[in-house]
Amino acid sequence: MQANLARVFGERDAQRRSAAIRELYAEDAALYEPHASATGHAAINQAVGALLSSLPPDFAFTAIGPAVGHHGVGRLRWQSGPSNGPVAVAGTDVARIESGRIQTLHVFLDPTGA
Repeated sequence: MQANLARVFGERDAQRRSAAIRELYAEDAALYEPHASATGHAAINQAVGALLSSLPPDFAFTAIGPAVGHHGVGRLRWQSGPSNGPVAVAGTDVARIESGRIQTLHVFLDPTGA
């Protein structure tokens, strides 16, 4: 899950991000965000690319503590914002892992002003 945060959601180069998705995600994996979903490597790459293109170039995703999980399900808390600035958004990723690869990834955003 740490690799997903760094190599997929932290990668603005579409080719490097695509290679990471092929390595980390099952072929028929699904990404579920609060207002959208994507299934398959190409669609996940496109969805993450769209997200990253909507963020300022100095935004970075960082983990809040370690990923934890058991019985094929894991979670990772994260935050994002300017590299040397305040946190703009935080959330939690919940993944179902099969055969060592992400099968589903649910992205939960923390309420703002909470």
